[in-house]
Amino acid sequence: MKLLAGDIGGTKTRLALVEVVGSRVGIVHEASYASRDYATFEALLGDFLATVESPSHAAFGIAGPVQGRKVQTTNLPWLIDADALKARFGFDCTLLNDLEATAAGIPALNESDLLTLQEGTADACGNAAVIAAGTGLGEAGLYWDGRRHQPFATEGGHASFCPADELEMTFFFYLQQQFGHVSWERVVSGMGLLSLYHFLCMYRHAEVPQWLMDEMQNGDAAAAISNAALAGKDALCVETLQRFVRLYGAEAGNLALKTMSRGGLYLGGGIAPKILPLLSDGAFIEAFLNKGRMSSLLEAMPVRVILNDRAALLGAALRAERLAREGV
Repeated sequence: MKLLAGDIGGTKTRLALVEVVGSRVGIVHEASYASRDYATFEALLGDFLATVESPSHAAFGIAGPVQGRKVQTTNLPWLIDADALKARFGFDCTLLNDLEATAAGIPALNESDLLTLQEGTADACGNAAVIAAGTGLGEAGLYWDGRRHQPFATEGGHASFCPADELEMTFFFYLQQQFGHVSWERVVSGMGLLSLYHFLCMYRHAEVPQWLMDEMQNGDAAAAISNAALAGKDALCVETLQRFVRLYGAEAGNLALKTMSRGGLYLGGGIAPKILPLLSDGAFIEAFLNKGRMSSLLEAMPVRVILNDRAALLGAALRAERLAREGV
């Protein structure tokens, strides 16, 4: 039985025709699209379905809050309606938040798909959580019901940012002047990295080097900054990425406490696998643990980076299989 799975993000949409056996997902056909090249998701989906046999069931992980059977995407002008998709394309489908999809995909991952930043205790068990910085900042939980994890979505990335020192307080006011409300997503995301760099240029009275300006204008600006930092080519880029990693760790610790993630905290999204040297040097975990009297609780939690960029797609595939099997 062929199933359709999708990972719909603000930058990229990935669709795949899959076969599922237990928690193993086999990809039969896959295609990626630049999301902003399409006015609607239906138009993009129509292009994909023109190349494959029709699936019986589908599930889509979407970067936005699911309300009933509809999603208004957060960083795209798309309204996705499961009933409208069924009426047009003929298959039963379900919608889930993209981070819920990532959380649902963890059982399909292998050990090689994960990098451990903190071992935690050997008998760690209980709730878990996923935090993922990319185009935006997604967060999800996995409730432990005594037998298995049950993924659930949150919009925690849009909770209010909390500065930890004078520099971050100044950064907060800098963002507040632009956006009013300053969420963690404004700080820990691709756009947050870019904002942080421009803020530090102002704060340090520094100018953007011409070579970096050219790279930022000719490609992904946030990637240009992080690449320059990882290569040690620019001191301000290095400071930007180091501060970004600490902010990421601080919010990961917040999420772990709020969900009591004794079973572990996972880093998903597109940014973490690209900055592994800085995530692994101790600063992320130091910020993660910096919660006063709760530090020992956090020390017991495993912290892992998801290296497989198809985790959300795998989770959507498992949910499509469940829909086909149980009708839910």
